[in-house]
Amino acid sequence: MIAFLGMGLLGSNFVRALINKGATVQVWNRTPAKAHALETYGAKAYDNVVDAVKGADTIHITLKDDDSVNEVLAAASAGFKAGAIIIDHTTTSAEGAAKRTKEWKEKGFTYLHAPVFMGPQNALESSGYMMVSGDQAVISDLEPELSIMTGKLINFGTEVNKAAGMKLIGNLFLLTFTAGIADTLSLAKALGIPAGDVTALFDSWNPGAMLPARLKKMTGGTFNQPTWELNMARKDARLMIEAAKSGGVPLAVIPAIANEMDRWIEKGHGNDDWTVIAKDAVS
Repeated sequence: MIAFLGMGLLGSNFVRALINKGATVQVWNRTPAKAHALETYGAKAYDNVVDAVKGADTIHITLKDDDSVNEVLAAASAGFKAGAIIIDHTTTSAEGAAKRTKEWKEKGFTYLHAPVFMGPQNALESSGYMMVSGDQAVISDLEPELSIMTGKLINFGTEVNKAAGMKLIGNLFLLTFTAGIADTLSLAKALGIPAGDVTALFDSWNPGAMLPARLKKMTGGTFNQPTWELNMARKDARLMIEAAKSGGVPLAVIPAIANEMDRWIEKGHGNDDWTVIAKDAVS
């Protein structure tokens, strides 16, 4: 018996996938209509969260943040079966994940944080990535149940909040990556270049393939063998900012990067590889 709390885009598709695999799933959502919509697929919906978790061996959660997880678990706990397992897929703080692991263990329950890199379609198809860390005996016991929910289950070891930290790191990359694309399209707009031409460029030239080598170079800490000098990269940033300004299109990310370049140039690193701006992050 499984209970699932939080019927957003991710949670609702997790439920549909579990039902398709033969599971009996009890569901709850703050907005009852979202839970009752899953009855079409065979879920049992409850308006009261205590009723939703009664009899459940495993309770999955997909909510908004630490506060909502804490609030819902506190409200639901009156209905918890003795020894129930709580599996939280919410993106939360690393501190919150560690605190909940400890507090629920003291109350006689198992709490495992299992955040995901999955969109709604991934949840429905059981593809994408799910991360765990902490008590390895607990993870070993739950691995079969979790593995059927995702394309790949990644175990980051015994540190209880490492999975939470890795999720935030991954999401930070996605945010900066997307903001960088937005600046790229903004510069194209300022230069009068259609977005379709930008797409055609990246169809032929894939800078994403450079990521592993770039990460290795930056974490290696050797910046005095430049392939692109910081001074030259800063000059290009200036050209970008000037072109965008002339076109009346603001850039969000590049001005901040230019400021960071200036800081390192002032420290005497203008002739180093431009990746020296990461020196403080890796030293």
